[in-house]
Amino acid sequence: MRKLKNSELERLSVEDFKLVEKTPLIIILDNIRSLNNIGSVFRTSDAFLVEKIYLSGITAKPPHKDIHKTALGSTETVTWEYVEDTLYLVEKLKAEGVKVIAIEQAENATMLNDFKPQHQTTYALVFGNEVKGVSQKVVSASDFVIEIPQYGTKHSLNISVSAGIVIWDVFAKLKQ
Repeated sequence: MRKLKNSELERLSVEDFKLVEKTPLIIILDNIRSLNNIGSVFRTSDAFLVEKIYLSGITAKPPHKDIHKTALGSTETVTWEYVEDTLYLVEKLKAEGVKVIAIEQAENATMLNDFKPQHQTTYALVFGNEVKGVSQKVVSASDFVIEIPQYGTKHSLNISVSAGIVIWDVFAKLKQ
């Protein structure tokens, strides 16, 4: 078995990426402190054709060298917007018919492996601060909560890891 060269991967050009049909997923990064986490979420969002990323609260915005270091140019492909107030954004998206899902550990959360996304529905996935998670106000305003099952001793995952797991899972289920 031989590793493929980048030139053999047949990836989209930036222009083609802008034109291709997107996965009906919106990502909301709520008060994310780490610029590397932000860049990583951009890169994952590029990989799975995410419709848009909203950066809110203290979440830094491109261009920034530490975001660029992990985003590797995906801030130029994935559509993004900064919104100061996450709760306002959640209410606005819900009014537009978007289903808002907080990714958090909460009472009555749906385990990710049990989540069955509906086709013809756009979902906004809210990922919260590295220490405090998604704020309770945003959790309460969300349509529902998804929890990533974990079986070890630790009670949380890095936000960029969580985003990668959930974005891939929802993408894969929508493509079935």
